[in-house]
Amino acid sequence: MRCPFCGSFDTQVKDSRPADDGGAIRRRRVCTDCGGRFTTFERVQLKELMVVKRSGRRVPFDREKLARSIEIALRKRPIDRDRVERLINGIVRELESQSEGEVTSEGIGALVMERLRRLDQVAYVRFASVYKNFNAAEEFGDILRELGHEEASGEAAEDGG
Repeated sequence: MRCPFCGSFDTQVKDSRPADDGGAIRRRRVCTDCGGRFTTFERVQLKELMVVKRSGRRVPFDREKLARSIEIALRKRPIDRDRVERLINGIVRELESQSEGEVTSEGIGALVMERLRRLDQVAYVRFASVYKNFNAAEEFGDILRELGHEEASGEAAEDGG
């Protein structure tokens, strides 16, 4: 593993332990050249995913990019870190299981929106504003009205009609 501080490949694992409810291994490492300490995570990857962008370009799937976009949407929201990690893991597992090695960026965005809608409506609106490239305040109003209608129809269904 390359040292992020000096670039040396001479690093040693000092400590390993399970992370993410056993879905990953957290390793503390030290560089023998510069003494820098850093953490790496090792995860199971079922298959190599390629993302087909809107332009038609294909790029490798980047779990960290997915995690960053979800974390930005959830910034300052009262959501437990473990729930966020389970959300990300669930999205990655679904992408790996439903595809033949290629997923569209639109498919990833739609899946994230579906999951965020159930987890936190504020994060859902934040993510939707970027994913759907909102250009006007009315678009926020549209999505908020849509959420309001869903909530009202859900309450009506719970009340029996």
